[in-house]
Parts: sequence; structure tokens; C-alpha cells
Amino acid sequence: MIRALLLTLLLAVSSMAFVPSPAFRTAAPSSSELGVSIKIEVGEGEPIESALRRFKREVGKSGHLMELRHRRYFENSQEKKKRKVKEARIRKRFERMQRRRMNNRV
Repeated sequence: MIRALLLTLLLAVSSMAFVPSPAFRTAAPSSSELGVSIKIEVGEGEPIESALRRFKREVGKSGHLMELRHRRYFENSQEKKKRKVKEARIRKRFERMQRRRMNNRV
């Protein structure tokens, strides 16, 4: 019971931190709002630490925290393109390393 209450409170606080309060909402949705809702099911008797770990993993996989970091400061289109090229280069390098590892494994 307490764990469910703590998790509900954690979800409410984490979602409130990124969404503007209803008093400031306009009729049209804001372009800065990400609209991501992450939910996890907590099993009966499951430790709160493992539920938090799963929640953090889901937040990381959703990518909205990274998007918030990028929106912290204005980024013009040229800077955005440079960042995307750099991220793609890193991603391709990681995929190449993974492929090499898998080929050496066989």
C-alpha cells in the first residue's frame, strides 16, 4: 500500500516537473510540451527500488529528458544539424563495434 502510494507520488511529481500548470495553458497545446507519459506496473511485494530502476530505464528509453536538455537553450537549424550529424556518427560507430563483437563471437 505504501509502495503504491510512493510510486504514485513519484510519478505525479516527475510529470508535474515537466508540464506547465493548467493555469498557464492556452487553448492550443504548447510547442514546448513533450506529451510523454511513462507508466510502469508495480507488482505486489515488489521492492520500490526495482520499480524505480524500471521507471528510470523507461524514462531513459523514451528520450524526453535528452530532448529537454536540447531545448534548454535555443538551437538554430545549423547547430541542430551539426548535433544530429555528430550523434549519428557516434551511433554508427557504436553499431560497428557491436557488429565486430558479434562477428568475433561466432
